[in-house]
Amino acid sequence: MESFFFNITDTKYKATKLFKNINRVDISNGIVFLEAKSLKQERIIELKNLDRMVILVMVNGAEVSIEDHIQKQKSVVKEGDIGIFCSSIQDMTISLTKSDKLDVFILFIADFFLKRYLSGKKNEPIDFLYQKLQQNISLEKIELLPIDALNLYSVEKLLNVSSTDKMQSIRAENYIIEFIIHTFSLLNIFAEEITKEELELASRAKAILLQDFISPPTIKEIAHLCATNESKLKKIFKKVYHITLYGYVQKLRLEEANLLLKEKNLTIGEIAKKVGYRHQGHFSKLFFATYGVYPKALLKY
Repeated sequence: MESFFFNITDTKYKATKLFKNINRVDISNGIVFLEAKSLKQERIIELKNLDRMVILVMVNGAEVSIEDHIQKQKSVVKEGDIGIFCSSIQDMTISLTKSDKLDVFILFIADFFLKRYLSGKKNEPIDFLYQKLQQNISLEKIELLPIDALNLYSVEKLLNVSSTDKMQSIRAENYIIEFIIHTFSLLNIFAEEITKEELELASRAKAILLQDFISPPTIKEIAHLCATNESKLKKIFKKVYHITLYGYVQKLRLEEANLLLKEKNLTIGEIAKKVGYRHQGHFSKLFFATYGVYPKALLKY
């Protein structure tokens, strides 16, 4: 059975047309992506391999379904979402919906590519996913995330890599890594030993902040609502989510801003105010410090 990832011979970057409006691009051994837009008929892509891979399915229009013939189950990724899956043995079909609105990007990442970036920390997304792939998994959905402006920004840059660009392969791989870093950073991973009581307490605090992160209650007020004290709340929240309560509020605000930037119908100042920042400059600096790009750059894509 031929490996999905070793189809490059004379070049590190190879584009292949699978069907009309469906392209496969091998960036290097270990990274492959499919791009599909506006299909006049449903297309089915079969995967029968023994490759350990993470699959990211980003659907910006219509929907994609993946049928796992080993476990006899089906997963659907709908418009506006990114599905993250793990698979260590494949007998599956990926169905692309017939639709003028179809806009799909599917990234396949081999475990040996992830292995380059292992940190030895269980709570790191790369380590977590790599260890998942060492198990006998035909297809497991890890998480479903909303598409944001930074996802679109990275993919658009990747798709605009030209055959005339210098260092084409490494340029494309850089954009892929940018996409991976942002998407994987949104995963919720619990690797540390956490008691049921600690998880319940942290989850209650998280739910309170999710209800209103624009004008959130004080830590004292959250502790009161969770029937605990401030010190214990801060300690347990950091243990469970690897972030402070204040840091989590900022994370929620910037993630919401990232989603609003995708819509492109608001100015940077309006978005800043909508997510709880009075000053556009302060918001832009925080956004850049978190994502490595200023929000105004995302409005161009």
